[in-house]
Amino acid sequence: MATSRDDFGIAIRSALLQRGAKQKFSLFVLILLSIFIFSLDNADLKPVKVLRSLINDGVYRISAISSSPIKFSGSTKDFFVNHIFVYKENERLKTELDELKSKNYETLYLKTENDRLQNVLKLEKESPYKVVNAKVILDKNSPYLNSIIVNKGGNSGIKLGMPVLNQGFLVGRIVEVNFTSSRILLLNDLNSRIPVVISPEGYQAILTGSSKTKPVLQYLPENFKLGDKENLIFTSGKDGVLFPGIAVGKAIFEDDSVLVKLFSDPDQINFVSIALEQQADIGAR
Repeated sequence: MATSRDDFGIAIRSALLQRGAKQKFSLFVLILLSIFIFSLDNADLKPVKVLRSLINDGVYRISAISSSPIKFSGSTKDFFVNHIFVYKENERLKTELDELKSKNYETLYLKTENDRLQNVLKLEKESPYKVVNAKVILDKNSPYLNSIIVNKGGNSGIKLGMPVLNQGFLVGRIVEVNFTSSRILLLNDLNSRIPVVISPEGYQAILTGSSKTKPVLQYLPENFKLGDKENLIFTSGKDGVLFPGIAVGKAIFEDDSVLVKLFSDPDQINFVSIALEQQADIGAR
């Protein structure tokens, strides 16, 4: 039994000694190989240079290929991040542009309204009448009705029948008065009847609404003909309500009738002036 144990131990020590010899040999071979490669690398030999270039190219190619997924993922991430940022920035700029356009439109609208008010105030100063300026708040236009509602009424001294001017020209008369609003019957309404005089001949007529833009002249003298000059239409004042001499329009011959092209388009009225009374100095002349 003891002999077999000794043999087993001897076999193990022999195997370890053989393994150590192999390791020492392998280390020695590697050292010699390293010295050989180092010598070749320092030697100025063309085959060595070619081999070194091929090895370097191979290493670089493998490194580039192995690093491509990382670079691609980084570039993809940057692309999407930049795209999202540009999209958000574009949306923000669009919103700001829309806000600027809206403010610009509001400014233009206010400027237009201001210019209109300036013109109304200028006409008020130059008007021969004491007037109340009012703004149109509602249109009541239909094939049989042409009237407007303004934001001034009895509290401003407005009464039934008073003439209504736009840019100094007659556009209608007051037919309904409330405390803070009034209704104006326009000249082209079917119910409108205004006594007028035709200049320069001085012919008398009745201006009758026809539900169209141009009212009609009725009750003209027999064999009436339009003169060569402009046939201007003014209020005659024969009804005892409207002041005489308010400019209305120009007489024209159209569709076998004598029509009046109004100086103030009834479809383009935003502000009006209600004539309360004539100025004292004008009436005295």
